[in-house]
Amino acid sequence: MYQPRTYRYWIKDSDLVSFNVRVKETDLQIRAERNLKAEATRVVAKCRAPLEKYIESHPLFLSSLEPCCVEEDAPAIVRDMTQAAWKAGVGPMAAVAGAIAEAVGKDLLAYAPEIIVENGGDIFMKISRTRVIGVYAGESPLTGKIALEIRSEDTPLGICTSSGTVGHSLSLGTADAVIVLSRSAAVADAAATAIGNGIKGAEDIAAAIEQAQAIDGLAGVVIIKEDKLGLWGKVRLAPL
Repeated sequence: MYQPRTYRYWIKDSDLVSFNVRVKETDLQIRAERNLKAEATRVVAKCRAPLEKYIESHPLFLSSLEPCCVEEDAPAIVRDMTQAAWKAGVGPMAAVAGAIAEAVGKDLLAYAPEIIVENGGDIFMKISRTRVIGVYAGESPLTGKIALEIRSEDTPLGICTSSGTVGHSLSLGTADAVIVLSRSAAVADAAATAIGNGIKGAEDIAAAIEQAQAIDGLAGVVIIKEDKLGLWGKVRLAPL
């Protein structure tokens, strides 16, 4: 069942134009200096096509909950998801939303210098000035209270979220939000899933931070369980 993505309105960018793009299961909100919906729709279809074709002939890639091997000549997005899965120790589809957001965002940089692509809570951004992104953590009392401050020099950047209490994505844990920052949105997405899988209670936050530190390529992590908050890495919090 489709869930309204009200959290999308927690990024306030009066200088950017916001528009939505939907192609099959992919549902993006994109921000740029002008409306690029036509260009973005073409880019999304171009990104999805090789992935869909690969899955048709390699169904294990779709269903595996563990890393798997792919051919050297597999499509670039398949290889990116596979590499992210191996780093995080999860199935490759755990990286799909971040991988698509990044692939679309990088292509759209040919049309505008500043792009923010949000794909179900997974974000790719290349910005020219500091932006603030609200943190949505379901029923946690921290929802609506804190935000992430992202500076232009730290982008392009992937900011991906996994939750065991919000949304329909598979999580084996019950974290209200695990937010991961990485130069690779695919790695951030896979890592958020892996870290979130181990959180059953607030007492698991410390071990989850250690897990995040061991995953190659992460810049930072935010973990929220009920009223408890864990932070590591290059994370700047701001009031929402």
